[in-house]
Amino acid sequence: MDPHLLRTFVAVLDHRSFSGAAVALGYTQSAVSQHIAALEADLGARLVERRPVAPTPAGARLLEHAPALLLRLDAARADVARIRHTDASRLTLACSPLACGPAVAGALSRLRGASPILDLEVRVLGRDAVIGQVLTGRADAALVDGVAAPSDPLPLPDLGPAVPLAAGEEPLAVLFPDDHPLARRRSVRLTDLAQARWIDAPDAAVPLDRLRAVCRTDGFLPRIRHRGTDVHGLAALAAAGHGLVALPLPLATTLPGAAVRVGEPRLVHRTELLHPATPTEPASRLVALLTT
Repeated sequence: MDPHLLRTFVAVLDHRSFSGAAVALGYTQSAVSQHIAALEADLGARLVERRPVAPTPAGARLLEHAPALLLRLDAARADVARIRHTDASRLTLACSPLACGPAVAGALSRLRGASPILDLEVRVLGRDAVIGQVLTGRADAALVDGVAAPSDPLPLPDLGPAVPLAAGEEPLAVLFPDDHPLARRRSVRLTDLAQARWIDAPDAAVPLDRLRAVCRTDGFLPRIRHRGTDVHGLAALAAAGHGLVALPLPLATTLPGAAVRVGEPRLVHRTELLHPATPTEPASRLVALLTT
């Protein structure tokens, strides 16, 4: 399967348009049509309905595999490029919003203190984007967060040559409005809140699908959706009564509203550090600072 054809296929369905995919990829519309026809011939199945543009059942199945396949190809290319060239004077760190806390800031301060000329860039992105950054070589290391049982690793996708390491665990909390009936509790059970109103904020809080998974329930339905990495704006919505959010307890106590610790099930907010199998020198030093 030609990866160039696969990228065109994904672009067509992302844009729901052959012409839109052509503009995004820098191809002519005729070339895009030829790519799709060639991929369909290769797989022996019609993949894209033309009017309107939509995946066929076979195309929908291929679309489930395509992002991971393309990411692994990009990761392989980046891994080879690292062997040819590394920059010991630069560190690019990608972080999900809840992973970039005081411990990370302190480690970066110590790193800069030991290397004053270090060119440091910190990128705060959504969780999936953070993982993609380190796998494709756009970041030298990444910090990603999630919810797990104590000492359990995060349920991350196939990372290929990337190495995950524990960087910290914190108690988990739910952020309530100050006037909520549960706002003065010492702890809450997540399962008791499955039918409450929630804010769906997959990048700025614990994703609701993760809460459904750990509580084994179909609840935790969103009242509103929040898209982006602005944790303080999200907290303002929660404090105003638009819905509940789950956050690490130390952070939640600094935000508007009432932070109540999650007592059951036994869960922690966990941060993991991802880096290539052959990290750069600055990334290696950051690993040592965050994992010792």
